[in-house]
Amino acid sequence: MTDPAAPAAPKIARALISVSDKAGLVEFADALHGRGIEILSTGGTARTLQDAGISVTDVAEHTGFPEMMDGRLKTLHPKVHGGLLAIRGNPEHARAAAAHGIPPIDLVVVNLYPFEATAAKDAPFAECIENIDIGGPAMIRAAAKNHASVTVVVDAQDYAVVLADLTQHDGATSLALRKHLAAKAFARTAAYDAAISSWFADAIAEEAPAWRAFGGRLAQALRYGENPHQRAAFYVSGRTRPGVASAVQHQGKELSYNNLGDADAAIELVAEFDPQAAAAVAIIKHANPCGVGVGATLLEAYAKAFRCDPTSPYGGIIALNRPIDAAAATEITKILTEIVIAPDASAEAKAIFQTRRNLRLLTTGALPDPRAPGLVFRSLSGGFLVQSRDNGVVEDLKLEVVSKRRPTDQELADLKFAFKVCKHVKSNAIVYAKDGATVGIGAGQMSRVDSARIAAWKSQEATKAAGLSEPLARGSVVASDAFFPFADGLLAAAEAGATAVIQPGGSLRDDEVIAAADSRGLAMVFTGVRHFRH
Repeated sequence: MTDPAAPAAPKIARALISVSDKAGLVEFADALHGRGIEILSTGGTARTLQDAGISVTDVAEHTGFPEMMDGRLKTLHPKVHGGLLAIRGNPEHARAAAAHGIPPIDLVVVNLYPFEATAAKDAPFAECIENIDIGGPAMIRAAAKNHASVTVVVDAQDYAVVLADLTQHDGATSLALRKHLAAKAFARTAAYDAAISSWFADAIAEEAPAWRAFGGRLAQALRYGENPHQRAAFYVSGRTRPGVASAVQHQGKELSYNNLGDADAAIELVAEFDPQAAAAVAIIKHANPCGVGVGATLLEAYAKAFRCDPTSPYGGIIALNRPIDAAAATEITKILTEIVIAPDASAEAKAIFQTRRNLRLLTTGALPDPRAPGLVFRSLSGGFLVQSRDNGVVEDLKLEVVSKRRPTDQELADLKFAFKVCKHVKSNAIVYAKDGATVGIGAGQMSRVDSARIAAWKSQEATKAAGLSEPLARGSVVASDAFFPFADGLLAAAEAGATAVIQPGGSLRDDEVIAAADSRGLAMVFTGVRHFRH
């Protein structure tokens, strides 16, 4: 789609600058002033420029109308918006502008009140409302609409680009740049309004707003998506959970689409385990855990996690819930690992990882809170689904023993451990665990009994790899993300050696499943909460 040929833009003679983020402002404005461009400005921006010795015309002087109502009313005036919206070369627009004394404004530089940052720090309702910008978005949209003649800048990173373009085009900007900046401007105001609408819906507890919008800022343009023929990019939202979006990459090549998804799955899983209570390590492959362990040290936890499936960790992602120490780093570097992600890493650990050039080390600064509310969404043909994130935590659940035999204290600890892991395994999910470690995981099968059998088979393979005579699954517990629709899945777990079961319950055949557990002497606990993960 092409637009009609636009007349050549004149040299920029007048700019309006009003910014909250003043990074790079003085240098940019000084360069404009050096080109003889008149600068209009408001409030704090005008004071900053004047203090730097740059000549500024206050917008109130330009419009002949004072700033009022605590700054709510300053740029919403025909002399501003007429100067932005008037189509250059249109005789009717020119006559109206001349009749009402409206000079053109050729460049608008606006970044918005920091609403996203204000909302992200959980500021009071009234403070968030006061940080909703009105005049800024109006000017941005007006300038972007009239991009045939007007240049709009919403990002300080574009200051240098605009100055270079002015030099190249003898004081004017190119239509190609103005289109690019206009597209960016409309996206910025859309993301800004999306943040406001989402915050407002949360503030009034509106679960299904009539209109739903999401916005984000580009964090990384990716080489490709899930497959090489797919395009992809990574965006971050204003209210960022600690994790991949907050991570600092210390070494290695750039992250891919799949890397980011797997790293997110890994850190979210390991965050289920309180670092004050125990060290925890999760090893992820294709968004599924292939081993999880807890222990007194990260080294012990890693050894437990690795033992569950010693084949799959190669080329995988490893997440740790504590700052990485040298002992854990040394063990991790014994195999090919794509990514290691943790809240932090010691200087010794970083030095050890640097010996593995292709390993990516990410530190997040903190762990995401598994109880925190939030939204997740996925696209459908012609729309998208939105739901609250699964923030159910087993410690908060009322566990009901439904079998004749009650679980032992050790079984109960392992049941809770297994259910935490099961929450992060693709459905249908079955997890065998013993002594704070997974010993078999079955993921993503079409039937629950198949997941139980695959988990048992994986456990057998792990037993062989460890050179053990005693099967790892013998004396284990088993967790299921959803109820057993038939007794066959539970019986498969019993045959593998499990002695206790944790599951949501709620099947029409619960009585049959409970009877099967009792017949095998299994302890069984219902959680009342399902953890499907598709």
